[in-house]
Amino acid sequence: MAKHVIETNNLSVYYGKHRGIENVNLSVKEGEVFGFLGPNGSGKTTTQRALMDVIHPSSGTATIFGKDCQIEGVEIRKHIGYLPGELSLYPNMKASNFLDMLASLQAKSVKKDYRQSLYERLDFDPSRKMKEYSRGNKQKIGIIAAFMSKPDLLILDEPTGGLDPLIQQTVMELVREVKEDGRTVFFSSHILPEVQAVCDRVGIIRDGQLVQTSSVDELTNQAFKRVHLTFRDTPPADAFAIEGVTEAGREEQMVMLEVRDNLPTLMEKAVSFGIEDIDTPHVTLEEIFLSFYGRGNGNGGK
Repeated sequence: MAKHVIETNNLSVYYGKHRGIENVNLSVKEGEVFGFLGPNGSGKTTTQRALMDVIHPSSGTATIFGKDCQIEGVEIRKHIGYLPGELSLYPNMKASNFLDMLASLQAKSVKKDYRQSLYERLDFDPSRKMKEYSRGNKQKIGIIAAFMSKPDLLILDEPTGGLDPLIQQTVMELVREVKEDGRTVFFSSHILPEVQAVCDRVGIIRDGQLVQTSSVDELTNQAFKRVHLTFRDTPPADAFAIEGVTEAGREEQMVMLEVRDNLPTLMEKAVSFGIEDIDTPHVTLEEIFLSFYGRGNGNGGK
């Protein structure tokens, strides 16, 4: 049975009277890629900062490798590759010198050939001063810093932000390689296709509260089903006004439905109009995410 690398128990952070996160209960298993989903302001970054002991929780606890994040944070961080959402760099320091400094702080030694391979795969020149780099290249510095020691755990806050599509794919390849090594990744994102491509499980946070945790497969199967029915006779507009059933649109004789409940009742009604074809298109993680959030973006957290 896989042990838990990250665990939180009723983890809460308040900024004065304002809620950052409240009673977040998470567990991330060794060797898995866990995606932490939510729009900007939902509490993703606050959770990661509490795990890294950048901010102290108002209540509750967090542990990494079984160690308390607030008591043993220095020891924990030796085994973590961390990419913050807001990366602070020394403007007059060369990237190579900055990465040398960070490498000296890691529990695992950084192999020069692996670090060089990261430069090449990310198309990055480390010889320049940080102030000379574009936003995308600064993001690459953070990615190299996080990955280069092959840490036991990677905590990544929006790792592909500011990168072009090809480099985004490279970052996702690096995440897959971490998993293949049996190491663990916890990363926040609002780019849902990349989450769906690499994650074993996901947690969805809204207004600072964790509203769902499950495997990607379970999440896509349980939220709702999409059913497209093609009829011989056109059903009237209110034919499928059934609790748990939403009509999403029509194309000629086809009616497109989203079904959360009462599928048997729907099919009983549909038979009377002469079903000629049935299709059940795959529901994407993005559509499920929007079903949790609607059009709002959850402004309760950070």
